[in-house]
Amino acid sequence: MASGRSIRFKILTLLIVPLVSLIALWGFAASITSGEALNLLKVQTIWTGVVNDADALVSQLQTERLASAERIAGTAPDATALAASRAKADQIRQRLSASALSEDTQAALTAEMKGRLKEALAAIERLPEIRRQVDTGRLTPGTLITEYATIPDAVHRLYSTITVSSDVELARQAQGMIAADGVRELLSREHALIVAANGRAAMHDVHQLAGIDGARTHLWPQALANLDSDLRTPFEKLAATSRYNTMERALGSALEGKPVDMQLWRGTADPVMKEYSQVVWDGADRLLAKMEPAGLSILVRAGIAGVLGLLAVVFSIVLSVRVGRQITGELAGLRRSALDLAEVRLPGVVTKLRQGEDVDVATEAPPIAVPGQATSEVADLAIAFGTVQHTAVEAAVEQARLRQGVSEALRNLARRSQSLLQRQLRLLDEMQRDTEEPEALERLFKLDHLTTRMRRHAEGLVLLSGGVAGRRWRGTIPVEDVLNGAAAQVEEYTRVRVYPMPECGISGAAVADLMHLFAELIENAAAFSSPGNEVSVRGELVGRGFAVEIEDRGLGLPPEMRQAVNERLASPPDFDPSQTERLGFAVVGMLAAKHGIAVTLRPSPYGGTTAIVLVPGALVEALPPPIERPELESVSVSVVRDDRPARDPRPEGGLPRRVRVSKRGAEARSDSGLPRRTRQANLPEQLRQPPAEPAPERSPEETRALLSSLQSGWQRGRQESDQDGGSLS
Repeated sequence: MASGRSIRFKILTLLIVPLVSLIALWGFAASITSGEALNLLKVQTIWTGVVNDADALVSQLQTERLASAERIAGTAPDATALAASRAKADQIRQRLSASALSEDTQAALTAEMKGRLKEALAAIERLPEIRRQVDTGRLTPGTLITEYATIPDAVHRLYSTITVSSDVELARQAQGMIAADGVRELLSREHALIVAANGRAAMHDVHQLAGIDGARTHLWPQALANLDSDLRTPFEKLAATSRYNTMERALGSALEGKPVDMQLWRGTADPVMKEYSQVVWDGADRLLAKMEPAGLSILVRAGIAGVLGLLAVVFSIVLSVRVGRQITGELAGLRRSALDLAEVRLPGVVTKLRQGEDVDVATEAPPIAVPGQATSEVADLAIAFGTVQHTAVEAAVEQARLRQGVSEALRNLARRSQSLLQRQLRLLDEMQRDTEEPEALERLFKLDHLTTRMRRHAEGLVLLSGGVAGRRWRGTIPVEDVLNGAAAQVEEYTRVRVYPMPECGISGAAVADLMHLFAELIENAAAFSSPGNEVSVRGELVGRGFAVEIEDRGLGLPPEMRQAVNERLASPPDFDPSQTERLGFAVVGMLAAKHGIAVTLRPSPYGGTTAIVLVPGALVEALPPPIERPELESVSVSVVRDDRPARDPRPEGGLPRRVRVSKRGAEARSDSGLPRRTRQANLPEQLRQPPAEPAPERSPEETRALLSSLQSGWQRGRQESDQDGGSLS
């Protein structure tokens, strides 16, 4: 399986990107509208926590400053008025400090506002010191105005940092009201200065009065310009009254250094100040009344924007998830169909074809079901994939039929070759019976051996093409005879030494396959070892059956190649006609899997390779008791004497039963040139027995008679083999 990202992840990624952008836009719009709403709430908090109490404190300090001016001038009508004014100012001051320093107010203030508030509270904290200077008479009219002016100036600097509304028009009018309140403060200072000087201001007081009046005259038109007609009209009406004009004329006389009639001044200035304060307060109330609908509209706008944006985001998410699930569901269905084809259907079709069953392409590759509301591209893809899977199954069926046809053709050719080779073996038998010359008989023997090997190769082709061996044996065949028969089918059989085996046999039904298996391993060992080295074949009974070791002394196999061969022998793959190398291992793996035989290659201590064949116990059987018969004298061509009855004198390849062919130095040559075995040549000195009297040399007539007798025995053995199933089935 691929390790990349899934289609679900990629589709979700495509859907999430616009969703994130939409959410970001909604958040931006909501932040703007909600920011305005939050700013409105902050302004309300600042207004109730700071502005209201600060404005009340400034108004009360104007009253206290006027009473202090009367005390300096010595014209105070009531001595308790100053104390009462101070007590009321202290109450407002404490309330302002508590509300301005509360958590809610501090949270609503900006860093600049907090700095200005700190300056204002510091100026207010100097109020007790100013009062002591008033009480001790250390303040002049000018210094009285200067000391008290520090508090209103700090408060108005705080006002300048407060933005009461995001509405430009309302913000402009708010600045106009703040300027109008500044005008009131300046007019109050002029009033207190004239009162403290008792109408006769000194020259430096006149200069101070001129500076204050100039600032008021400059600020007044600016304040009116920022107010709308509704807020500006009361100020204009006040400025048009006779008392206001009388006050202005009195101020003009004071600025010229002339004495001011205090009775006239108090009669006009006090009512003007009261009326002006009332106009400022009424204008502030009307301005707040205008701000409330604007604030409500901001809140409504923020709520609508937030709700609509949230609904759009939710709708987009739901729609995206639904579309994503639909597409991923359709693609997941195609994926399941592909996996089902690759992991279930095609292997099932191949299995059925191997078992020879008929396969219906329409049943094995049905069309892929697509929902009616499926995406058109996905539907087209499903149709195309359905065509692909139908073609794949059909191709698999056709390929299997083609392979089956090729296998049958090869099997038929191999069967024909077997039939011809069997006829050739019979013809060789007849020629051997009719031949009395030793040299001709030896050449016929070699030709017989080559024909036997050719029959084994033809049988291997039958096995690889899916057939079975045509030869059969009845009863139980000794293991040693099976191994000797296998060795007889090897080209360099003279190098093969089959060591004595335990008295046990192989079931006749498996003899042909096991003999072929052993022959392939022995031939492989002989082919990949030095011509001067022996190929040893040993066997013994083990707990799980019978183990045969075929050992060569060649160069061996690299570990990687040996591991690959062992894996191939343990789990033999299907035969691939394109793989023409190591056909012997393919036959061995096939026969081993058929009978449950374990074949393993291991390094030999001599540097070569040892093939260990573990024949399961189900194939190993006990031999029947032997029949007593006279011992035959050892003759040429290395015929080994055997006390057991001749069950199968020639199980394979034309060699006598239990033939041991060796190139050991113990062999000798007779006069006819054929090898002869020397008794006890390989025994240790302690185990040798005294040599018997040498047999007299045979005459040519006796030798011919003996060979004729041996040839007749081979012929009878071959006939018995054919009767037991040795012919092609």
